[in-house]
Amino acid sequence: MEQARQGSAVETGTITREIHIDATPDVVYEVVSRPEHLREWWPDDAELDPVPGGTGVIRFGDEADPAHVAPIAVVEADPPHRFSFRWIHGEGEPATAATSLLVAFDLVPSGSGTLLRFSETGYRELGWEAAVLEELYADHVRGWDHFLPRLVAYAARVGAGR
Repeated sequence: MEQARQGSAVETGTITREIHIDATPDVVYEVVSRPEHLREWWPDDAELDPVPGGTGVIRFGDEADPAHVAPIAVVEADPPHRFSFRWIHGEGEPATAATSLLVAFDLVPSGSGTLLRFSETGYRELGWEAAVLEELYADHVRGWDHFLPRLVAYAARVGAGR
């Protein structure tokens, strides 16, 4: 995995990564938007309608534990350029800028591969207590540092199989 730029700062409430992936934007788009592909690199399970306004859930670990289930709401689905969704909002609560985080995958052709521009924003907007927010932020930095390399490897395997 080649990282061109990596940033994360609680002050800005944003996690960003730029990563080169040895797969076309079409392949990478499928890998970041389709439940059957998401399950291979990120959550243990995913149910999602990957269209603007589509909703679903992702699950980590024990599906009986509600702390490991996160509802998601698709904001943008523009194949093969951009896929974004909101998550970390309460069940039954609308996914808005004040109640959720926004994850965006921007895909730019780069040679025979793709430059993935990843961001997760909205931490400050949640209005949570500073200590809780800092722990959530640190947990997500660790999580994305774990899962994004898995995305890179998986997308390259999918692309090689085409």
